[in-house]
Amino acid sequence: MLLEQTLATLHALKLHGMATALDEQRGIPDLTTLAFEERLALLLEREQARRHDRRLARLLQLARLRYAA
Repeated sequence: MLLEQTLATLHALKLHGMATALDEQRGIPDLTTLAFEERLALLLEREQARRHDRRLARLLQLARLRYAA
C-alpha cells in the first residue's frame, strides 16, 4: 500500500516520469541489489529525460516546420 501512496504522491507532484520508472522497477528483481542512491538516480534520470522529450516535442510543434513530401 505504501508504494501506491508513493505513486499517487509522485503524480500529484507532477513527477510522472519518476512514477512510471518506479512502477517499472517493481517488475525488475535485479534492481533490488542496487543501493538507494543508484535507484534514486535512475528515477531522476527518467524524469529528466521525460521533461526534455516533452519540451522538444512542444517546440517542434510550435515551430510548424515545412517539409517536402
